[in-house]
Amino acid sequence: MTTFITLISTSGFLSLYILIYIIVKRKQFTKIINLFILTTACTVIYCFASAFALLSTSIEQIAFWTTIQYMGMPFSPPLGLLFVMSYLGKKVPIRRVIALFVIPVISLVMVATNQFHHLHYRVFELEPTLGAPFVHLEIGTWYMIHGVFTFGCMFVAFLFLIFRWKETTKVYKLQLIALMFGQLVPMVTAFLYLVGLTPPGVDPVPMVLWLTSLLYLWAISTSRLFTIMPIAKDAIFNSINDGVIVLDETNRLIEYNQACKTMFSQLNKSMYGLDFNDVWIELSGNAFPFNEEMKPFNQEVQLGRSERVYQVRTSYLINHQQCKGLLIIFTDITDLKQLQVKLEHLAYYDDLTKIFNRRAFFEQSKRDFSLAKEQGLPFSVILLDIDYFKKVNDTYGHHVGDQLLVHIVNVFESQLKEDALFARYGGEEFVLALNGHGADDGYALATRLCGYLRTKPFITSEGNIPITVSCGVAEATSEDGETLYKLLNKADKALYEAKGEGRNRVNVYSERNEVYS
Repeated sequence: MTTFITLISTSGFLSLYILIYIIVKRKQFTKIINLFILTTACTVIYCFASAFALLSTSIEQIAFWTTIQYMGMPFSPPLGLLFVMSYLGKKVPIRRVIALFVIPVISLVMVATNQFHHLHYRVFELEPTLGAPFVHLEIGTWYMIHGVFTFGCMFVAFLFLIFRWKETTKVYKLQLIALMFGQLVPMVTAFLYLVGLTPPGVDPVPMVLWLTSLLYLWAISTSRLFTIMPIAKDAIFNSINDGVIVLDETNRLIEYNQACKTMFSQLNKSMYGLDFNDVWIELSGNAFPFNEEMKPFNQEVQLGRSERVYQVRTSYLINHQQCKGLLIIFTDITDLKQLQVKLEHLAYYDDLTKIFNRRAFFEQSKRDFSLAKEQGLPFSVILLDIDYFKKVNDTYGHHVGDQLLVHIVNVFESQLKEDALFARYGGEEFVLALNGHGADDGYALATRLCGYLRTKPFITSEGNIPITVSCGVAEATSEDGETLYKLLNKADKALYEAKGEGRNRVNVYSERNEVYS
């Protein structure tokens, strides 16, 4: 009995020492230390209550200290499980955390009130031959439930640690060994106790907890347990924002991460082992759009079933200089592409009228102008200026002037063919480039636009506003020095003459007469 009490007390004092040590230095450790503090505190209560139970001289004292034991013992295994899961980077929802402590709480209540129902212990009395503090026990229904739950918590925690062994780097394996034995030692001892292979009438588990305490002290001092924590590979894999698909050397699907599952909701584990081309057809409706040999690449792809755009890149999985598979990484660049399109639109389109701006006009018309000269085709431009536009702004306000500009654009676009390059040149001026058409065609088009616009006054709440425009037309010549800028300058001269001659007219630039009407 003295040996039993000494072993249990040693376990209690070592656990208490660890508890005080980590509380004093808790600021040096990671947040996981809080779960370990609770687990160790429960172990301390369990050990010292067990020691006092062995010092008892009556069944009442033993029952009291047994109840005190259950203030710590049932809570230690689920706390230990939560600690291991937190150590391995596994997140547990709060509802499941609460559920883990339902059985321990009931067990405490059952032990405290056992004399009224005998559901935990069917028989709880002094051992008739040995006497106090040995107890003759016959377990009840709830004891079995409690025992299975306790053993299950330790066993599951042990399995979690075992399964992590291959993925743990060497520097952290000492920590893993300590934690595995911290679960294994009490679990095996409890099992031996339940099958009757330990001294009768005495709980052997607190007698061996000194060994787990020494293992924890060793891990804290040698491997910086609680100071530096390993990050599980699957935690890293599933925390990556990019979608990742893993193929083996025959291009069969063997793994994917959570981000990839979010990107492709049809993806599921039943696809493991399938050829990736078949998987991709299921995900996108099309064959994989890259090289059949699955060589490393970096390209963009838009899925046929959605508007999402992905940057797709691949790299080989190399092990011992041999290719063991392929990583396919998907980065969602939809927002970036949409922003790019928006910026391009802002760069090339007039924000008010939604037609080409001056910059876009020059970029496109320069190409068309050069091509027309190479092919010997006619090329002409039309400059259009709204008559008395300043008067509209001064009379009705700039907001009405803006609406008037939009109205004119809509009227003109309804009369223009697709091959006409139409743009806002600046302010109340517009420009048309006609590739393959000469001055006569330009004059006819400008005259038709002016005439049609006169039939479409701008309707406002303050009345109708009649609109007219003046136009200058110029055709490119075959001279070597002819440029688009010179051609626009000629059209501008023709426009200036149209303004000077009373507006609401079309003038064509002429080399001989400067301009003609």
